[in-house]
Amino acid sequence: MAVKSRRATALLCSAAVATLATAAVARPVHHNRHHVAATAQAAVQPQTAGADRDVRYSFNATQGVAADGGQSVGRSRRHDRRSIDIAEARAQAQSHSNSAFGGVTSDSLVSEARKYIGTNPTGRASLWCGAFMDMVLKRTGHNGGGNLARAYSHYGQRVSGPQVGAIAVMGRHGGGHVGVVSGIDPNGNPIIVSGNHNHTVAESVYPAGRISAYVLPGG
Repeated sequence: MAVKSRRATALLCSAAVATLATAAVARPVHHNRHHVAATAQAAVQPQTAGADRDVRYSFNATQGVAADGGQSVGRSRRHDRRSIDIAEARAQAQSHSNSAFGGVTSDSLVSEARKYIGTNPTGRASLWCGAFMDMVLKRTGHNGGGNLARAYSHYGQRVSGPQVGAIAVMGRHGGGHVGVVSGIDPNGNPIIVSGNHNHTVAESVYPAGRISAYVLPGG
């Protein structure tokens, strides 16, 4: 009986030890599960926050593109407005009955003279067509011809008829008139850009019979 009692006691002790060991092992494993879950959650949260930031930055970038696009549109509209203003000034300056456009040309004298259509760049109140011609000549690298329209009959090289870039000299009561030929109309009349035409720089058709001389710029 004593032997059996001791065996029973030993078995109970072994069972108790096994139970304690199992509990001890189970607790760290359970703790590790919570730790792993917390780590995984922490790892997910920064990614979500990063995604939120990316969305925000993308939104700001989109706003920046939209703002830049607005500026580009604004610049385009301002450019268009300037173009319209120039066109309106030209139309107003060319509103008289014999206005014309000689056509596109690479001639420097014509191009320079056309820059001032609708204006008076000389600052003179009267008799300034010669002064305008003199200014245009000098700004295109030629020798000036002076302020008197009639003096251009003896300027440069005389040619027999109208041609783009030639200076047309004509008689007019009180001193004559002068300008640069920008084209020829279907009837053979010269189209001329000149100063002091209706008190402004204009591009207009002049009767061929009025022209006393055509000369090419000299110097």
